[in-house]
Amino acid sequence: MKEKLVSVVIPVYNEEGNLVELINRTVKACHSTTESFEVILIDDGSSDESAAILTEAAARYEEIIAVFLNRNYGQHAAVFAGFKQSRGDFVITIDGDLQNPPEEIPKLITEIAKGYDVVGTVRKNRHDSLFRRTASKLVNHAVRRATGVMMSDYGCMLRAYKKPVVDAMLKCTEHSTFIPILANSFARKSTEIEVNHDERRSGDSKYSLYKLIALQFDLLTSMSTFPLKVLSILGAGMAVAGILFAFMLLVARIILGATWAANGVFTLFAILFFFIGLQFMGFGILGEYIGRIYQDVRRRPRYFVQEVKRFDPAEILEDDKLMFFGK
Repeated sequence: MKEKLVSVVIPVYNEEGNLVELINRTVKACHSTTESFEVILIDDGSSDESAAILTEAAARYEEIIAVFLNRNYGQHAAVFAGFKQSRGDFVITIDGDLQNPPEEIPKLITEIAKGYDVVGTVRKNRHDSLFRRTASKLVNHAVRRATGVMMSDYGCMLRAYKKPVVDAMLKCTEHSTFIPILANSFARKSTEIEVNHDERRSGDSKYSLYKLIALQFDLLTSMSTFPLKVLSILGAGMAVAGILFAFMLLVARIILGATWAANGVFTLFAILFFFIGLQFMGFGILGEYIGRIYQDVRRRPRYFVQEVKRFDPAEILEDDKLMFFGK
């Protein structure tokens, strides 16, 4: 007898080349478990045929719920929209690009059933570029230092959460957030397991170099005041360095005279430009935090759901156009 309900939440953005295989493999993987399940696919404002595929999938499978956002809000907002629709005792998130194999879902269900609140994953044999792997290691290290939560791979979306943790996250109304870190702040017991990682089968990554940098900066500033602490330490260090440098210049002027460095003009400009740069960096970080306060004070919704489609047994469909598995 199936005792638990598992909700699988999948954000989708322009993944028409992967969706049919993703849905088939996810449903098959869930059927291989002893639990009841639902698959919630969130269309995050796709401009390709993803919405049409999700519409047909919801009509074919009684386990599938298709959620359509009115525009692109980003991966984490889409996942929150899926959390809102979920009813499961366990909630599993997975990317829509098939780099996270759906066949790993039973492994997460088995692990979280042991009593953990959060089950993270570590990608083995990653099929990513050297740049992305290196950047991921640096960011994971920075996040561990900033948050104090010792998990290895914050960048993998394939994770499992208990329903109380999901409910706690839904009560958080801030716009800038990073789900794995937020979930760990509510978890009493958490663990990590190794999972496989595949190459992207179709389409391109949605994260350019700029978006990756912006994501990592958003990650650090949304969940911690660590950058402000670094800025304070840096400012104190620069003040001490400035005093020492001024003393060194005074000694050099007495010993070597005023002509040794063009009467100090170039040195003065170098120091001036350096400290102006530090000031602008500090203003930028402070402005980022103030901007987040402004966003949250307005209390605008994190996303807007345009439509939700579910299985309707009364609806008569034509022959399967997209080669979904039969019932």
